Amino acid sequence: MSGVEGKVAVVTGAASGIGAATARRFVASGCKVVLADLQEDLGKQLTEEIGEAAVFVRTDVTQESDIAQAVDLAESHFGPLDVMVNNAGIVGAIGPIAETSTEAWDATLDVMLRGTFLGMKHAARVMQPRGRGVILSLSSTAGLTGGLGPHAYTAAKHAIVGLTKSVASELSPSGIRVNAVAPGNTVTPMTSTVVTGKPDAPDVTEKALRSMSPLGIAGQPDDIAQALLYLASDEARFVTGHTLVVDAGQTTAPEPSPFHTMRPSVQREAGRKTSS
Repeated sequence: MSGVEGKVAVVTGAASGIGAATARRFVASGCKVVLADLQEDLGKQLTEEIGEAAVFVRTDVTQESDIAQAVDLAESHFGPLDVMVNNAGIVGAIGPIAETSTEAWDATLDVMLRGTFLGMKHAARVMQPRGRGVILSLSSTAGLTGGLGPHAYTAAKHAIVGLTKSVASELSPSGIRVNAVAPGNTVTPMTSTVVTGKPDAPDVTEKALRSMSPLGIAGQPDDIAQALLYLASDEARFVTGHTLVVDAGQTTAPEPSPFHTMRPSVQREAGRKTSS
């Protein structure tokens, strides 16, 4: 996809899962990437794998100074920032609402929502004076409907959809596009931990997620990275304020409707009985 060649990006949560796949995909398409993550060992390993087109910086997305540092590093090391990907996330607080710890709730929203806000803020800081740029954030199918994630996670992912629309409205006159991606069930260390209790059980996780997929496919990190790549590219120049759902149809039609397989003759007969 030629529309990203020569661009500079920051990806938070870039050391593993969707973030790592996004970094690899962006670099393979001609980007230079700052890998921003708390996982130092994994981040440095990925930097060595990618080579000179990537640089790692330890980043706690709840700390404004860390986000500002990642953006400033992109500018000083590679050049003007073109793309900000707010990907860092956690499962966070779990359990019934009546038993949810307030401290765990606050900590979850700090990572998921405060981190996204700070990424948007500091990307806008350097993009607005130039009149161009792309800001992308990770929502979830849990940000579109209830019952697919823990309460705090769901609240944060819904908020990211709204924040994306709000910031897109503000920044569109500045030539900055702001979009989100809502992944469905994807084979990542975080999902593996939820499904199996272990972060490194991709085969078991994939089998479990396949059984929940209308297409019979378990999402892979690169499926989400490809969606982010499109939204980051010049090919998506007409797209802003949008949340792109990548979920194998999970939120559209989890199970086929009986009406889809009903023969027309059965429908006519049912109509006659109803009207008589």
